[in-house]
Amino acid sequence: MFRNETSTNKATLLACLISIGSIAMPLVGQTPTANQGTTAHPTLASPQLKQTTAATARRPVPMSAHARDHYQLEWGVDSLDVKAVESGQMIRFTYYVLDATKAAQLNDKKANPTLIDEQARVKLEIPTMEKVGQLRQSSPPEAGKSYWMVFSNKGSVVKPGDRVSVVIGKFRADGLYVR
Repeated sequence: MFRNETSTNKATLLACLISIGSIAMPLVGQTPTANQGTTAHPTLASPQLKQTTAATARRPVPMSAHARDHYQLEWGVDSLDVKAVESGQMIRFTYYVLDATKAAQLNDKKANPTLIDEQARVKLEIPTMEKVGQLRQSSPPEAGKSYWMVFSNKGSVVKPGDRVSVVIGKFRADGLYVR
């Protein structure tokens, strides 16, 4: 009987230590700020919670019907998409051509495309590779085909969730969501 009481006491002690540890662990390494005081809940001010809240605040919003109509009628393109690729070191912009004559300006070799992230205060350009040339399609567009271009993003300054603008000559697409 002495052994059962000891194992029961050990189990109870272990359960108490685990519950105390789960309560005390968030307190390790955190100091209260001036306006928090010492009674504030430590997890409410944690940087991880703030990052999660900021990430959920930047959910993608679908392109408005007005904007979609503008790009289709004015520029002959649809399905504008911006995506971080190659572990975030490059940003790929793709579009679908509806009207080849209107979309010709987007494939003009003389136009220097830029991707602008105003929040990060950067302006990305298309890199030119020694043997390949610019990382973009510059052949005359054909209706019913998708085209792409890749912007260099050294240091991953532009991140998924950011809103960017793509400028190619007179063409400008604002508020595109980076996936």
